[in-house]
Amino acid sequence: MSADWLQMVFLGSEVRVYVIAAVTLVGGLLLVMLLDRLAINRIQRWTRRTETDLDDRLVRLIDKHVVWLLYLGVFYLSIQDIRQAEDFPKVLGDVVSVLCLSLGTLLAVRLLGALVEYFVRLYWVTKHGDAMLEQSLRALVPAIKIVVWAVGVVFLLDNLGFDITAALASLGIGGVAIALASQGVLADLFSYFAILLDRPFEIGDFIITGNIIGTVESVGIKTTRIRSLGGEEMIVANTDITNSRIQNYKRMYRRRIAFHLGVTYETSLDQLMLIPDLIQQAVEKTRDATFDRAHFLSYGDFSLDFEVVYWVETGDYNAYMDAQQTINLSIKQAFKRENIDFAYPTQVIYANQTAPVGGQNGHKQESPQESYR
Repeated sequence: MSADWLQMVFLGSEVRVYVIAAVTLVGGLLLVMLLDRLAINRIQRWTRRTETDLDDRLVRLIDKHVVWLLYLGVFYLSIQDIRQAEDFPKVLGDVVSVLCLSLGTLLAVRLLGALVEYFVRLYWVTKHGDAMLEQSLRALVPAIKIVVWAVGVVFLLDNLGFDITAALASLGIGGVAIALASQGVLADLFSYFAILLDRPFEIGDFIITGNIIGTVESVGIKTTRIRSLGGEEMIVANTDITNSRIQNYKRMYRRRIAFHLGVTYETSLDQLMLIPDLIQQAVEKTRDATFDRAHFLSYGDFSLDFEVVYWVETGDYNAYMDAQQTINLSIKQAFKRENIDFAYPTQVIYANQTAPVGGQNGHKQESPQESYR
């Protein structure tokens, strides 16, 4: 008689079933709590001693989302026998199912979003110092989370019995209308992803695109901001950048320099033969400069022209200008020492004048004439 109460029926199930469900629920919750207290706490103490905080983030993520998913799973499994009873109220069973499914979807979506953010952080830490990559990934995280939430909502609605096909079809029609109304924005968005994936430049690079010259400061979903040489900020649509040629000087590891100089036609043959050696000496004693060649190139209108080619072993523009200045001064000094004159445009005037008729010599005087060379 003492166990007759276990045979009593309540909401379609015997009390014995409720007792088993309660024991299962309490045992499962205690097991999860034990796992949380022992395993998670030990791991947290271990991660505090590491240099990086990524492992701390991962443990907090597990403690915040996975543990609650386990609690929900224990509760859902413990009431299955009660829900499946024939006399159990259908409305109450549906409410329990909807609540469990909604909470499970919410926790799963938040877990996936947190995992995405964690692995993104892990990736840009491994690419330490890449500012553009970090900024781009920061911009991508919200977009990925939106996609995860959208998939979660579709999954939830589908399991609740809604007609997802019709909803997606209506969304597709609306999406086409929105796309037609925002072609420019979408073009800039796709250009942003093209810049992100192809990476023709990075933040801090000195570039020339179209008629814009400057340093890249940021790359956004719609526009790229460039700090020009004049100091003003240039805001350029991503589409304009991807549709134009880009010169990236940050990735120039060495710079090839070619320049010309001219000497006068009065320069002797020996001096002309000496000039390439003088130029080579001037280049070779200049820091970060590597001599390539120096040749007597051509006969100019007023000069004998030489072409000089050398390399600056860095992409830094200031280093190039310092090297060019040093070379110019050294060449000037060497030419002065060897009495070699630089050529510059000159004009020679010839005057021919004779005595006038009846003059001192009885010759006719012609008017002055000038010829130019």
